[in-house]
Amino acid sequence: MPRKVRDSNLETRTARGRLKVAHKPYYRLIEPGLHLGYRKLASGPGTWVVRHYAGNGRYTAENLRTPDDRLALADDYSDADGEEVLSFAQAQVRAKAFRPGERAGPYTVNDALDDYFRFLKSDGRSDHAIEDMTRRADGLIRQGLGDLRVASLTTDRLRGWRDEVASSAARVRTPKGEPQKYREISGEDAKRARRATANRTWTVLRAALNHAFSSGKVDSDVAWRKVKPFQRVDAARIRYLTVAEAQRLLNAADPSFRPLLQAALITGARYGEIVRLECQDFNPDAGTIAIRQSKSGKPRHVFLTDEGQAFFAQLVAGRTGELFGGWGRSRQLWPMRDAVRAANIKPAISFHGLRHTWASLAVMNGMPLMVVARNLGHADTRMVEKHYGHLAPSYIADETRKGAPKFGITPDERVVALK
Repeated sequence: MPRKVRDSNLETRTARGRLKVAHKPYYRLIEPGLHLGYRKLASGPGTWVVRHYAGNGRYTAENLRTPDDRLALADDYSDADGEEVLSFAQAQVRAKAFRPGERAGPYTVNDALDDYFRFLKSDGRSDHAIEDMTRRADGLIRQGLGDLRVASLTTDRLRGWRDEVASSAARVRTPKGEPQKYREISGEDAKRARRATANRTWTVLRAALNHAFSSGKVDSDVAWRKVKPFQRVDAARIRYLTVAEAQRLLNAADPSFRPLLQAALITGARYGEIVRLECQDFNPDAGTIAIRQSKSGKPRHVFLTDEGQAFFAQLVAGRTGELFGGWGRSRQLWPMRDAVRAANIKPAISFHGLRHTWASLAVMNGMPLMVVARNLGHADTRMVEKHYGHLAPSYIADETRKGAPKFGITPDERVVALK
């Protein structure tokens, strides 16, 4: 049984002021086996200590610290700021972050990221999606925040990190063993792109912190709930091909690479989804191709046009196993670059742009946004409306032209526009 610890009144600076200076902290019971301690010093503000029962009559104690590893002070003389100076309530929240038996040290941002990525893997999220988030975390989150305690994060600290990511130069592909290379930020579009990168990275960090909170690793999510992403940063125009450009690209592509381009234009699927296709994924009766593992980890069926059904029927005829064997990760980059150059496609487009091409042309042809969203693998139409909604035939324009009042106003035929 843990021995009795005298329960001291530590809630107010007045109560703490009545305590005598002592080397050993005064403790207040927070929950069974967990105490918050206050060390009264001869001069200056006191400090906070967290202490929990380790079993066999033993306790372990550790000072509460700031994100930069300095002792956290009590609000004996200064107002609490939640980071360097803590009130009793704030120190109590920090104390609860130290879970007996769960870990030897404090729960850090690195721990939260690791737990979150393990959860995604167990939840069936695709390896490609997890790898993308892992690279983003390694490059932009862990270096600045990784060693900080999650319980010590503040809104100002998180906003400062977000702003640093937005103002930092973009990383570019660098051979292994060489110093990381960067691309300078030049022009408003580049600044917008960096803010968009900061938003995507913030989404990963926020998800990891929310997972830590929902798992009971931290007792408050207030610090990051107050941080909002940058607004109006996703206004980049979606690059897509016209039908004529797409046909030119197919004609210019290497014959071994051409079927992948055709599959992308027909389905709107991602490169990773296409290269994982197997012959059995084509269902000629339903006229669909099954995407068994998507970016979100959820399977879906893409409905094909007559042209698409004929393409896949010919591709699978007399075959089993993989549809596109030998095409691994990033193997499409150089063949795509060569095909774009040979077809004189300007500005250039990536393989992922073929997904945008399918969606853009489908929307312009009047396909309902929900159908486009389902074929692309989105849960609802929000992403489709955001990126392609402006291409849809305008309901407002059509209804205005049909129903607005007409006054018989005709242009003066004597006025002729100069050519």
